[in-house]
Amino acid sequence: MTEAEARHEIEALREQLRYHNHRYYGLDEPDIPDAEYDRLFHRLRDLEAQFPALLTVDSPTMRVGGEAMPAFATVTHEVPMLSLDNVFSAEEFADFDRRARERLGDLLGQGGDLFSSPQLSYCCEPKLDGLAISLVYEDGILVRGATRGDGVTGEDITHNVRTIASIPLRLLGDTLPALLEVRGEVVMPKAGFLRMNEQAAAKGEKTFVNPRNAAAGSLRQLDPRMTAQRPLEFYAYSRIREEGRPAGQAAAISHHEILQQLRHYGFRLSREIKLGEGPDFVQGYYQDILQRRASLPYEIDGVVIKVDSLRWQHELGFVSRAPRWATAYKFPAQEAVTTVQAIEFQVGRTGALTPVARLAPVFVGGVTVSNATLHNFDEIERMDVRVGDSVVIYRAGDVIPKVVRVLSERRPADALPVVLPTRCPVCDSDVERPDGEAIARCSGGLFCPAQQKEALKHFVSRRAMDVDGLGDKWIEQLVDLGLIKSSADLYNLKKEDLVGLERMGEKSADNLLQAIAHSKATTLPRFLYALGIRDVGEATALALARHWGRLDAVMAADEAALMHVPDVGPVVAESISTFFRQTHNLEVITRLRALGVSWPDLAAESERPQPLAGQTWVLTGALSTMSRDQAKEKLLQLGAKVSGSVSKKTHCVVAGEAAGSKLAEAEKLGVHVIDEAAFQQVLSEHGL
Repeated sequence: MTEAEARHEIEALREQLRYHNHRYYGLDEPDIPDAEYDRLFHRLRDLEAQFPALLTVDSPTMRVGGEAMPAFATVTHEVPMLSLDNVFSAEEFADFDRRARERLGDLLGQGGDLFSSPQLSYCCEPKLDGLAISLVYEDGILVRGATRGDGVTGEDITHNVRTIASIPLRLLGDTLPALLEVRGEVVMPKAGFLRMNEQAAAKGEKTFVNPRNAAAGSLRQLDPRMTAQRPLEFYAYSRIREEGRPAGQAAAISHHEILQQLRHYGFRLSREIKLGEGPDFVQGYYQDILQRRASLPYEIDGVVIKVDSLRWQHELGFVSRAPRWATAYKFPAQEAVTTVQAIEFQVGRTGALTPVARLAPVFVGGVTVSNATLHNFDEIERMDVRVGDSVVIYRAGDVIPKVVRVLSERRPADALPVVLPTRCPVCDSDVERPDGEAIARCSGGLFCPAQQKEALKHFVSRRAMDVDGLGDKWIEQLVDLGLIKSSADLYNLKKEDLVGLERMGEKSADNLLQAIAHSKATTLPRFLYALGIRDVGEATALALARHWGRLDAVMAADEAALMHVPDVGPVVAESISTFFRQTHNLEVITRLRALGVSWPDLAAESERPQPLAGQTWVLTGALSTMSRDQAKEKLLQLGAKVSGSVSKKTHCVVAGEAAGSKLAEAEKLGVHVIDEAAFQQVLSEHGL
């Protein structure tokens, strides 16, 4: 091949790859398989290796990162990267809207009759919780990426932003401006953040507190190859400078038009951008995004609202370091500072002592919080948290509030380190903490009332025996009154035992007794899980049931035999073997069977057909003919693995109504998706 022929093919390959990058990262609409993209990419890389003189900085092969930088250079922003003022309520935004309209009326001398419509048009989008950056393009080529810094100067992170696939190295289109400055947010999607932390934890490495910190830390790696390994995405939200506009291209007259131009150039935009008029539209948009916040693929902390007209933006201008034409409508804070008033230790069903910080009440994440988890004693020592300390707590959605850092500079002089108890705070038994383990445990077993209560709560839970209506408070009353000590005692309860409980009438007692009786018919995986064997979760219980088929076979298996079960290692095998060697556990199981708790035996794994073996399936959205748990059980019966996240290795995604981010991820990755009707057909074909 001559150099001229290579140049022609290289340019064609680059054009194809830029197009497919935009389809994949900018539009979430890939139109070729990953394998075909990889073929094109490798062909280009091979040609550039053969003809190094043809390699250019905007080639798609240049994303992988170069050598580590000794330090970041300082960049002065031609146009400062300003902050936004905030509003926190509908009333505050109405004031923002009123001030904008009044100012426009005063400036133009037309009073309140400025507009043909009395409402201002607003462009709204989620306020992404990441790191703001500036990108500068000259003749369509990315020449600089910089952090916001203090708004006037930032850090040159060009080498790192070049590794982010959703940032174009060369803009799309044949006619491009001589200079373009685009600003946006680098975020780490929730799914990528979870995967990265899981991998770090498995290697014993430090994990990140939240996706924002992870994104910021990733962008500030001195070695771009490290940044390239992080799951980062870029969303453009504004054009700051444009010089040398192509001939024939009309100037945009609104912010929304600018965003569409950026999309045309190859930038990814939020799918949640909407245009509307007046405070009522903004409030509706805010409430909609707030309600869907947990299902979005990235973290957000509010919505950004901008006056859409560029003319009105110019007229409104700026005040101090913020524009008068834009504001951030913030969600209730997810982090807050409060004081640790006490640290107590709670005892779980396996005897694990969990430290809990009792806090001065503080409003965070939409609720008033007075308790936060500290996970284990190692976490207390790592953070050096003490009674009297000022701490930052974090709460998002239904996540249990947790202490994320200590403000040691505010520590009072009399704050003392926390000491691990040597005696159980509930039953006074010895507390044991084996060398090298983070978890300390009460040695009292079911003699300990706390372990009794937690074991019973687990036994009746929805994914275990599923005793509908038997809540935690009633469990606690039944134990405190001495009416139950083990799970078998539940099936001996009489109506007269229940009607004496607080807020328990005759009808409630009848309903509860009916639910207890109904729970007797269960499945072997559920029963094994309900027993509360240490280290045996749902997946392991299912694996045991599928491998052995009968409870007696599981109970009789020694540790060596147990380790032939998938996902059962030495620690889990020891926990299972120990559980079934203890006399009181065997007595409870015998009583449960005698009282009518039963399940159908399963065919042993070697005897059972596995038509979906080796396949990974994902369930998303609501199914009308069965619950997600029931669908999961059916897939597991057929040998499939059911995952909570979508990847390139996913065989199929079952999408019910209101499917969210998992469906979007499947479509982006080209994973096969079926609806509920097709899923029912699959089950029917295999006899379920």
